[in-house]
Amino acid sequence: MIEKLSELAALRARVSEWKRQGLRVGFVPTMGNLHAGHYSLVELARQHADRVVSSVFVNPTQFGPNEDYTRYPRTPDADMAGLEAAGCDVLWLPTVESMYPFGVELAAKVHVPGVSGVLEGACRPGHFDGVCTVVSRLFNQVQPDVAAFGKKDYQQLAVIRQMVTDLAFPIQIIGGDIVREDDGLAMSSRNQYLSAQLRPQAAQIRKVLLQMQAGLAAGQPRTRVETEAGQRLDAAGFVTDYAVIRRPDLSEPAEDEPGARVALIAARLGTTRLIDNLEF
Repeated sequence: MIEKLSELAALRARVSEWKRQGLRVGFVPTMGNLHAGHYSLVELARQHADRVVSSVFVNPTQFGPNEDYTRYPRTPDADMAGLEAAGCDVLWLPTVESMYPFGVELAAKVHVPGVSGVLEGACRPGHFDGVCTVVSRLFNQVQPDVAAFGKKDYQQLAVIRQMVTDLAFPIQIIGGDIVREDDGLAMSSRNQYLSAQLRPQAAQIRKVLLQMQAGLAAGQPRTRVETEAGQRLDAAGFVTDYAVIRRPDLSEPAEDEPGARVALIAARLGTTRLIDNLEF
């Protein structure tokens, strides 16, 4: 049965007990309102660890000025039941006061230069500072051996990997594959904001990603593929923030340069902002 903890001393005692037994500890940080994508990360962490901790914490420092922290959906009972079914051992529920003892304004912040400044970082200034600030605190609280993050947030995973390497956290970072709805839409807590009329249109993002892959494979110039992707999204009713092809490290490849690629899209449909990506 899953154990719910909200006191840091109790969490550390539990993790210390596991480590004295020689057990490997996995960790899945979340903001709650969980779905199958989150639960797949718990199952992935379980494959790499003997015990799994998952946190639910709606982090105020990663919401921008036009993003409503108070409106973020909170579903604690459903989250706990789903985590238990997925094989989570401990649900960690820190308070804002315990996470930021001097208050959000006086909190020490973690900034990862370079990879955090493009794409999502450019569209949502300060977002990744908030992510890295809270994840570094969670890492210090939980002291895991391995942590799982979803590949849907491709850039976030890259930022976390750089932070872990730079700050020498002794933690293995693993990426979980994107979990999709039947029509290809990447699972996200934000999908519930889509109206019944707009929901079918949202699946166009996946189709455009596949068209971007096909266009590049057919030898079309990258800039043309990106432009046409944006046009397709706009024609489907989206307001596009970006539709780009990058190297795995998110830098811009030269034309005709061989190697792995990732297509990334961020676009608004109605009032809902959706992100997705495709590695190839």
